[in-house]
Amino acid sequence: MSTVYEQWFLNHLVCLENPNYFLYTYTHYLLLLFKYINMKIIFQRDILLENILYASRFSSSKLSSLITLQGVLIKNEKGLIHFYSTNLSSYYHSSVKTEEKQAFEIVVEPKKLVEFISLLAPGKLEIEVKEKQIVITQNKTRGEFPIMVSKDFPLPPTIEEKPQKIKTDFFIKNLPLILFSTSSDESRPVLTGVNLVSQDEELLMVTTDGFRLSLLKLKKDIELPSMIIPSSFLSEAVSFLKDEEAVELSYSPKEKLISFKIGKYNLYSRLIEGEYPPFEKVIPADKKTIIETDKDELVRNIKLISIFARDISNIVILQTTKEALQLKPKTEVGEHNSAQQEAIIKGDEQKIAFNYKFLLELLNHLEGKKITIELLRSDSPAVFKSDKNPNFIHIIMPVRIQE
Repeated sequence: MSTVYEQWFLNHLVCLENPNYFLYTYTHYLLLLFKYINMKIIFQRDILLENILYASRFSSSKLSSLITLQGVLIKNEKGLIHFYSTNLSSYYHSSVKTEEKQAFEIVVEPKKLVEFISLLAPGKLEIEVKEKQIVITQNKTRGEFPIMVSKDFPLPPTIEEKPQKIKTDFFIKNLPLILFSTSSDESRPVLTGVNLVSQDEELLMVTTDGFRLSLLKLKKDIELPSMIIPSSFLSEAVSFLKDEEAVELSYSPKEKLISFKIGKYNLYSRLIEGEYPPFEKVIPADKKTIIETDKDELVRNIKLISIFARDISNIVILQTTKEALQLKPKTEVGEHNSAQQEAIIKGDEQKIAFNYKFLLELLNHLEGKKITIELLRSDSPAVFKSDKNPNFIHIIMPVRIQE
């Protein structure tokens, strides 16, 4: 007898003094259990695979005392089969219509299940729900998968606030410019999120990992308070947007939760609590050198120089002359390896060094043909701008080099 039904049975032991009631309820329980064990559902392979695969991306990948967090909850209720997953920071929910009316609730480990279903042929498959496992059958292929206890599975909190519709272009266009600059260091949680700063007529979106910073200033067309949203959640949310025109966004100050309704998918995330560092102090107030050059050519030259730089230091040195920008690797050998490209140089001649990976990651996310680099000193943060988006700036801390 499963743990769920053991608990059900214990809850009804108080009725033993009434034999007729006990006999009725226990018989009713046996009938439900028999029907539950022998339940069969017909599913389209692609629909089942999509829902379990998406749900698995929000399940916990960490060893946890609550093992169900590593699984996906599948629940049939009122003609809808629901799929839930969570890592307690973010939540996933979707649903599919079904003709099966009998309620059931199970938790499955998704990894092997997804791998198995993905190798089946497109078309119908049969799911048989048993007491301790589910069986998936297609023609003569059969797979058995264990079931975890579902009673402790945490469902998404309820958000009572009215949602607002936001065009998906807002997220698709803006989020890639800032998400790559967030930190993966969980010892400083605020740096793993996107900092939204709501001002009078502007909405600022800021990310930093302590070595670089992205800042996007937007006209305040949506009403959102200042908050810090986990970047991992937003990265996942972006992948759901391609076929939708708008997102229904809800914010609950009570639950400190934000939710996106994207078509048939509901995504939830806890907000990050804490004080974001004063990013304004990092932005240089002055500059002594301005470099304007071709973005694609700069990408190519950085890749060329990285061939020599990556084995030792990952450092690329940028040096300006009156009419060109020269790039060299910071290495102990091959001092004459270099690349040069045309550039418009205004101001003082300077030499500054960067981790080339930071440069490439920025340039690969920028649209436009021209890039502008503003320098103050070799040891001061450098400001990068694109001709395509004047509302965006990116800052990279230079690497100190000995002359």
